[in-house]
Amino acid sequence: MRDFPELVETVQKNCHIADANHARNMTMCTYLLEMREFFRWENELPLSQQPPRAEIGPWMIARESLWESLEEDEFSALPVNGRSIAPFESRAVNAVLLPEGYVYGAGIGRYRKPHFFLGELKRREEREGLTIYVTGCEYARDLSTLPAVYQDGAIFLRTDALKRALWEKVELWGQKKPEGAMKAALACYGFEHDPEAALVRMTETESETVILHEVGEARADRLLGPDWQKMLAGFTHKHAEMLARSVRDNLADCLSTLPALIENEAWCSLHYYMAEFDGLRLALFPRLTEAYRDWRDSGRTNVLREVAGEGQRHWLKQAEMLLNLHREDPDAAQARIQQLLKPNPCPLTF
Repeated sequence: MRDFPELVETVQKNCHIADANHARNMTMCTYLLEMREFFRWENELPLSQQPPRAEIGPWMIARESLWESLEEDEFSALPVNGRSIAPFESRAVNAVLLPEGYVYGAGIGRYRKPHFFLGELKRREEREGLTIYVTGCEYARDLSTLPAVYQDGAIFLRTDALKRALWEKVELWGQKKPEGAMKAALACYGFEHDPEAALVRMTETESETVILHEVGEARADRLLGPDWQKMLAGFTHKHAEMLARSVRDNLADCLSTLPALIENEAWCSLHYYMAEFDGLRLALFPRLTEAYRDWRDSGRTNVLREVAGEGQRHWLKQAEMLLNLHREDPDAAQARIQQLLKPNPCPLTF
């Protein structure tokens, strides 16, 4: 298509501007992992190949220098077949790109970080009134590998980002090889015999799990309405946002992901789901961990089913409680929500 190299360059510059203002807000461990993976992507290295130490250090210094030069820049409009389109107008951009076999994503993620990507369109499907765009090769992206996003009635599944995120988890587990859900997941996928083939299987299977979560987000969106996004947009401190997002994520998974994994007997995915179930979501939802252990010990799914069903009601109630705090007093809501984290356990815990 016309202007494609210029489009790639502009999207990548916008990605650099977003990273310039947000990348260094990560923890040092996460930052270094993301930078290593971004080096792999940018230099088209195989996932199994470790980035050369002699090269990655100077590359990181150069990248941080580039970010410093872009911190004050505004995002650029996108050149799309002779038109100039604002960078967050993804629908207008995709109206031109989709027939050409490309897809563009733009939005605001956690802690108000902008995200952009431009990739190859592998397929398009419909589910529950949602359009799902599945991408392959990516031509431009920011530092964070977000495997999927739900936005404006559409789900964008980035299979390349997902594959890279999965491999990163495999590498981290391989450093100490602890017992637990991740070991069970990797054994289920056959990583001990053929890691490359196992990663292909895992990416394909976990693509469905990612879609199920985003479908759950859409269901939660219909239940909670537009006030939820207004509440998140008003947060300026990450702890209130973390709590609200954790509640909604648990709701989404009880509405969609967990029931579907159990119904489809997707046990490899269930192991991996629990391996990734950590942080505040885990602290808020200990009953799910107990139900998973019961299933692993007994093979029975009745407790898992019960917890997912009860979780739908519990997390919807908690999300509505947070919304009501915001509706009652938007200015004070953030502080009141943060206060919920101080009791131990948190009063929202299930």
